[in-house]
Amino acid sequence: MGQLFSRGKLLFTSEYTVLDGALALAVPTKWGQEFFFEANDNEQSEVVWEAYHQDQLWLYAKIDYKTWEILDTNMQEPAAFVLKVLQNVQRLSTKVFQANYSYLLRTNLQFPSNYGLGSSSTLMNNLAEWAVIDAYKLNELSLGGSGYDIAVAKEKSALLYQLTGNERRVEVINFEPSFKDELIFIHLNQKQDSREGIQLYRSKEKSQELIDEFSELTKQVLKAQDLEYFSQLMTKHEEKLSNFLGIETVKEKYFENCPVFVKSLGAWGGDFVMSTKFSGFEDYFSGKGFRDVFSWSYLIK
Repeated sequence: MGQLFSRGKLLFTSEYTVLDGALALAVPTKWGQEFFFEANDNEQSEVVWEAYHQDQLWLYAKIDYKTWEILDTNMQEPAAFVLKVLQNVQRLSTKVFQANYSYLLRTNLQFPSNYGLGSSSTLMNNLAEWAVIDAYKLNELSLGGSGYDIAVAKEKSALLYQLTGNERRVEVINFEPSFKDELIFIHLNQKQDSREGIQLYRSKEKSQELIDEFSELTKQVLKAQDLEYFSQLMTKHEEKLSNFLGIETVKEKYFENCPVFVKSLGAWGGDFVMSTKFSGFEDYFSGKGFRDVFSWSYLIK
């Protein structure tokens, strides 16, 4: 049985504005998604799909890839999504779903599904590598979005990402700030629907000046030599996006009396936020009901 692996991601800068050409900084997580595959020559045009969350089976589906019917499943709606994605794989690939072969495809998501670290992007990239197709095209057909998460899954590295028209710029970088051990990552106990945030963002009129401001903030983050300046940039980033979106920052919503910055990482309202250590930070965040607090070395690749 063959095996592939793609890493999850966190978006440090230019959430939402990356859709319109802002330069974004993203980093990979240690956790990701495993993908196991096997093909058998037995004249049955079937795919058996097994999806695991942290080694626990949650979805089973048997699909006929000639008729594209779901023959058996324990959950209809996610099985229908799998079917749609596999149809897109077939449209793009000449390597898989060939006549007279059956396939066993198994996934294992290493992190809780509500963490928002890229359950979909890691799946898209694994399928694309397996089928020898363009992961960005598969993602566009199946889900949409800027594609920065696909880039992280592909490169398994910190990177700069930028869309300019139909051009995609991906620059692999080494991003390990000297103060990384002072940074912490807090999960907000829920997964944010990124499509809702994207709809709000798209509904607002944007200027090139706004996009350029976030690109410049990303460049300044890369140059930050100390935690104080980095913290100022994170605060400025939050306030600028808050003013544009017309919604309160995560600090205003949950952590108004927090003595340090708190910045959203990706879709606002859920998933992970970044902050920095301060005296009693564990008790502070757990007292607010947020007990999943991770260090850089625990979470970031």
